[in-house]
Parts: sequence; structure tokens; C-alpha cells
Amino acid sequence: MLRPRIIRALPTLRRSIHRLPPLEKFQEGIPGLLTQDGFRIAWTEYQGLMLEKLNALTVGSGEDYSSSTKNLLIKYARQPSMASLFNHASMAHNNHFFFSTLSTDTTTMPASLQRGLEASFSSIDTLRKEFVATANAMFGPGFVWLVKTKEGKYALLTTYIAGSPYPGAHWRRQTKDMNTEAAPVTADPANAAEYYRQQAIANMPIANTVGAHGPFSASAKSAPGGIDVNPILCVSTWQHVYMPDWGVLQKKQFLEAWWDRIDWNVVADAAGDSKFSGPQFTR
Repeated sequence: MLRPRIIRALPTLRRSIHRLPPLEKFQEGIPGLLTQDGFRIAWTEYQGLMLEKLNALTVGSGEDYSSSTKNLLIKYARQPSMASLFNHASMAHNNHFFFSTLSTDTTTMPASLQRGLEASFSSIDTLRKEFVATANAMFGPGFVWLVKTKEGKYALLTTYIAGSPYPGAHWRRQTKDMNTEAAPVTADPANAAEYYRQQAIANMPIANTVGAHGPFSASAKSAPGGIDVNPILCVSTWQHVYMPDWGVLQKKQFLEAWWDRIDWNVVADAAGDSKFSGPQFTR
């Protein structure tokens, strides 16, 4: 009687676990951007490691074990005690976002997306130069994002390490490189007590929303200063992505090659400007 129960339980386990998508179209590498070995390191090995760690952190936790990486990173962005789970979920999601917007060939930007981008950046060439320059200037690893606001405008946004661009996770957006950012340090017990008091308040769930503003409004669920944006494209500046193929000194060349391998159909779909299927992300 025991064996049938085990056999029936296994399929449920397999459906729940976070698994590595094969991305079969890149198995031979991404021409002009990543060799087969480069892709293996940046995707198969690194993404596999992130998901392995994430599974270990969520096993036995009920719904977390089957939640998408996006849902997990938003859920735990406000909880310092769950930083490890947030970091692995967010990094797995960001890395998949990066690879999901790549193509093995040069693609043509849909006209509707081009018009919107030109309205925000004056020209596509200006956007390209700003994107590459911003990513090249990042001292630490992270991502540079192209985001679309609720008003239909476009902007660039940076996140360091495993920071997230999503409004619900702006508590952990991590827009500054702490290797170069000076911050005051205090040992005042009163300040420490106030910090933990504010953290306790911030972590209290909001059961209902009232009005457009104030502590019980829908906006209170977002981080202070959080901007409601939709990420549609990103590039990774993590060293394990570009160094195996491009070395230490050719980060800018990697970024310029990346621009030529963007799948603009996927980007347009994410922006709501086309009928394509858009990025499909890790569970």
C-alpha cells in the first residue's frame, strides 16, 4: 500500500519545484554574443544554481514551493529575515528576464514601440547609447532596465546585485552601488529601536484599502517613493555573463553586441505594443 502513494506523490512534487527551462534555441550559443560555453555558464550553470538554492529555501513551505519567482520576490521584499529567499528568487527572475529578451538573429523593432521610445529618448540611437553607457558605468554587478510608466513613457532604471524593478519590491530595488555610496552609521540604541519599530509596522499586512492615499490606501502597499513601472527589457552586468567570452576589458563591446541580439518582438509585447507571447519566466 505504501508504494502506490509514493508514485502518486512524485508528479505533484515535480510540478511544484522551480525548474530550469532549457532555452533550446540558445544551446549552440548566441551568435555574436555568447559562445556555447559562455551560455552554459551564464544560463545553465548559474540559473540552475539559483533555482537549486531557491528550492532548498522553499521546500516544505507550502505555497512558496510552487509560487513563481516574481511572486516570491515581491512577497519577501519587505522582510529582512527572508533576504536569502528574496535574493535567489529575484536573481533567478532577473536572469531569466535578460535571456528571455534575446534572439539568435537581429530583429526589427515594431513601429509602435519605436514611436514610443523615440518620444521618450528623442531617437533609438540615443536610447542605445544611454543604455550601453549606463550599464558600462556600473561598478558592481546588477541590471539596467528599460521600463514603461503608467503614462506610457519610457525610462532607464538600474538595480544592483539582485534588486528588483517591480513596484511591489521597491523596498529592495537597490539602486545604489554600496561600494561607492557613503552612508552614516550610528550605534544609538534609540535609533536602533525606532528602526525595528518601523520595520514591524512596515511588515504588518494591510487587510483593506481606503482611498487613493494615506496609510490604508492601495499605494501604501508600495515602498516609499515607489514608481509604478513595467519592466520590458534588461541587460545583465554580472561578470559571469560576459567575462568568459569577452574578458575583463571588453564589457562595453559585450553590451554593444547585446544590443544587436535583442528580440524586439518580445520587448514590444511586454510593452503592450504587439501580439507576441512575451517573456516566459521561471516558476
